[in-house]
Amino acid sequence: MTLRSIVLTAVTIGLTAAGAAGASQPTGFWQYPAIKGYGPEHIWPGVVARPHAGTTYKALFDLTQGKAAADKVNPGLDHIARTINIFAGAGVPVRQLKFKVIIHGPATPLVLSAAAYQAKFGHPNPNLAVIAALRKAGVNLMVCGNALGDMHLTPGEVNPDIHVALSALSTVIILQNQGYALVRM
Repeated sequence: MTLRSIVLTAVTIGLTAAGAAGASQPTGFWQYPAIKGYGPEHIWPGVVARPHAGTTYKALFDLTQGKAAADKVNPGLDHIARTINIFAGAGVPVRQLKFKVIIHGPATPLVLSAAAYQAKFGHPNPNLAVIAALRKAGVNLMVCGNALGDMHLTPGEVNPDIHVALSALSTVIILQNQGYALVRM
């Protein structure tokens, strides 16, 4: 495991343990330097393992966790937004974040377009705004083509902001061979 992979994994674990944003914190405690409204971050003075502003970071987020509730954003997507906000808050320009996401397993339905999600679940897709914000920040989101088949979904039902990959398995192997740190979610 590379140092970059260790740092990204540690950041993600720390974020998960941090709990819900805004819980009894003063106004302005949580910041959104790159992705507004998603993935709040707070940088404590004197923290170690800070990203270097001159470095380009490559990460592949392997997103499998399902949604917490029907009307809530997938927690994995929120953590990806938080990771971007952490790096941006630490001074790394967003253009230096080469982040990709492969979605599969229980998380697969979040990739559906507004119409397909509404038809399948009877309510709006709560993930559309964060997906659009991640794309605007340069994140490449993909869904496993085999996961679509497993869930009886088709590429035609997928949100146009998300690309259909051959498979999650091949995507992880290919991108790790290209130097991407793997972050499992």
